[in-house]
Amino acid sequence: MTIERHKMLDKYPRLLIDRRAIRNNTKKVVSWCDEQGIFVSGVIKGASGIEEVAKEMEAGGVKIIASSRLEQLERCKASGIRLPLMMLRVPMLSEVPRLIETCEYSLNSELVVIKKINDEVLKRGHRRHKVVLMADLGDLREGFIDAEELISIAIKIENDLNGIELAGVGTNLGCYGSIIPTKDKMKDLRILSEKVEKAIGRKLEIVSGGATSSLMGVFDKYMDGINMLRIGAAIIAGPYDEIRTVYGREEIDELECPFNLEAEIIEIKKKPSYPIGKLGVDAFGNKGKYVDRGVRNRALLAIGRADYGDISSLIPEDDKVELIGASGDHTIIDIEDCDSSYEIGDILRFKIKYSAILNLSSSENVDIFFIN
Repeated sequence: MTIERHKMLDKYPRLLIDRRAIRNNTKKVVSWCDEQGIFVSGVIKGASGIEEVAKEMEAGGVKIIASSRLEQLERCKASGIRLPLMMLRVPMLSEVPRLIETCEYSLNSELVVIKKINDEVLKRGHRRHKVVLMADLGDLREGFIDAEELISIAIKIENDLNGIELAGVGTNLGCYGSIIPTKDKMKDLRILSEKVEKAIGRKLEIVSGGATSSLMGVFDKYMDGINMLRIGAAIIAGPYDEIRTVYGREEIDELECPFNLEAEIIEIKKKPSYPIGKLGVDAFGNKGKYVDRGVRNRALLAIGRADYGDISSLIPEDDKVELIGASGDHTIIDIEDCDSSYEIGDILRFKIKYSAILNLSSSENVDIFFIN
């Protein structure tokens, strides 16, 4: 790794975002899905709704821009994004008026919220708002666990709520209950969509088979009847997404890593590797596990868990750098075996996983710098 010397005009830590890589990742994911008749909603929440990320997804071919945060979608609309916008998190009653002003679509699972959307649309003379009803297929987050209840709500929307259009049905898997979007789960969703279509007498616009983890079904070609996925993590994290790091899907290696972290060294000292004194808990109330490796050359970085979350989400570009631990504002690294002779003020670069991207892109202490 080339060491970048500190420059007075630079400010660290900073998040480097490669626009070209986001666009290329989007094109690749869209291509994978398009081969099986699936279109992509580009999810920007993992990058804290940064408008430039949404614009690169738009350029890469997604059909909808989606987020679980209404504020992010409002910023996208104000920035000139022309694609339809989708609210992923079940809307709060209190934000329904803003929702219909901003978004064409929303995911829903509560009749009281759906009725509120309908009433606000009719009161304001607004365009019909498109609703996707969510089915809980076992992950136990949002959605109707009872298929018959979902179908009855679909019929009510179709027949009685003139301010709403029933756009489709969808599910979410893997975000809470760790449920894998298997062939059987996709079959269950397809069967449910067919029952809804029979009940309302027409085809649905959307059958949404989940998020990035559902790319495994795209790779294995069992997504019959599914025509939309909500994908952000694969585009944003590339080869450091969970379906590569956890499930080992090598197809993801075709993607690039658009986000990198740069952090500055503020201390370098030889220190023991085992704490000295009676052990208690760390700054987060956890009991640490330490290995006595003798005196080692260590460095401190001016960034910590308050910025990126879990230290395991960082991957040093210098593979001789060893991550030791972190407090809220400091990261401790072992540089004993490094080929480079690091100095105070040197900048280290890290590849980062999805969870770190989410945290870093929303941290007021981290500058964001775009390249390409």
